[in-house]
Amino acid sequence: MKLSKMGSWKTLGILAVFCVGLHAYGQSAATRDPKMAPLDQYMMERNAEIALARTAAPEAISHDADVFVMGPHGYENAVKGTNGFVCAVQRSWTAGADDPDFWNAKLRAPNCFNAAAARSYWPLVMRKTELVLAGMSKERMFESIQSSIAKKELPAMEPGAMSYMLSREQFVSESGGHWHPHLMFFVPETADMTWGAGVPNSPVLVGQDHEDHLTIFMILVGQWSDGKADHADDKSGTPKH
Repeated sequence: MKLSKMGSWKTLGILAVFCVGLHAYGQSAATRDPKMAPLDQYMMERNAEIALARTAAPEAISHDADVFVMGPHGYENAVKGTNGFVCAVQRSWTAGADDPDFWNAKLRAPNCFNAAAARSYWPLVMRKTELVLAGMSKERMFESIQSSIAKKELPAMEPGAMSYMLSREQFVSESGGHWHPHLMFFVPETADMTWGAGVPNSPVLVGQDHEDHLTIFMILVGQWSDGKADHADDKSGTPKH
């Protein structure tokens, strides 16, 4: 998926990894994509992942959200919330198929989805993760996702689906670093100009995610989830949902 006027999108993250044991990794080692790093490099210690996931949004939102962490076979609900939001740390395989950071084990994307996105976008992330951790190659994973979308096995994007990505600890990509705090809005594929996005001096950026049949609009904001201002001047980079 490409970000209009700004380069290619990539996942966000921090360097925080945890070994989960050879048994869990060995289940998919024989069939996994050869470009995929060993599974332990994508993992985090459970409490550290919960804490990182919560940094995606202001505490007033993330404190009462569900929090998911990634286990060796997929995401698991680690904390039950009450406000309908879901906070989680995405890994690199939410990037587009041609993204050079698709298998980059250093990337983490603290993300907090509102209820509409939790019901309609988050299942897509969970399905991709399950397929990758089961040892499926990148090519086969995308084929499976396309099939699931065509068969309506994955939910259609709900109106109002959005997420917070305001973590100071995020790591956009090798080229983009921590980038900037921003909000993401998920809609079925539509024209950039629906939101006046991607044109000179527009505050709205846009990514056309043709593989998942989505358009993702993004708006940069001036502060991180802890309330501190984003002082970085460089607004270029390579964000990814």
